[in-house]
Amino acid sequence: MAAVLTGCTGGGRESTCDSANGIVECGPEQRSDAPKITGELLTGGSYDVADQRGQVVVVNFWGSWCAPCRAEADDLEGTYQATKDSGVTFLGINVQDSRDKAIAFEEGRVSYPSIFDPGSRLALDMDIPPNTIPATVVLDREGRIAVVIRAAVRQEGLQPIVERIAAESPAPSGQR
Repeated sequence: MAAVLTGCTGGGRESTCDSANGIVECGPEQRSDAPKITGELLTGGSYDVADQRGQVVVVNFWGSWCAPCRAEADDLEGTYQATKDSGVTFLGINVQDSRDKAIAFEEGRVSYPSIFDPGSRLALDMDIPPNTIPATVVLDREGRIAVVIRAAVRQEGLQPIVERIAAESPAPSGQR
């Protein structure tokens, strides 16, 4: 699945996607379907991003050991709070961590769920090498990769991107 982002960033299409400062943003016609994103939540239970079809999903890869991840947590939560009423949901994916440290990190920082992925399987499936954490991927309402950010985010940079993707046409009827 390492080719997931090539529909957005490779195969001769990079000229049709905007790429600057570690951010790749593709128009709807250049977007690739996201791989299957499922797993066990840090707090227990399971999560499947396919259940969020019809919503914009912001997926953030993080680790408690990652200083830039700590720095961006407030900005991610602020963007989540500012956009959740417009059909946007957030999902964290914790990589290369222990469950206890990950739970302690999230406490008081973010209110959205996180999948526990200590082996970084989901990150690798999305072509996010663990040494490039933090990274944020924005999925459109159809579950396609719209934006990849390979750097820590700030609310003033992330929120306009999320709002722009959320303002696109809603998913076809029959999809949630």
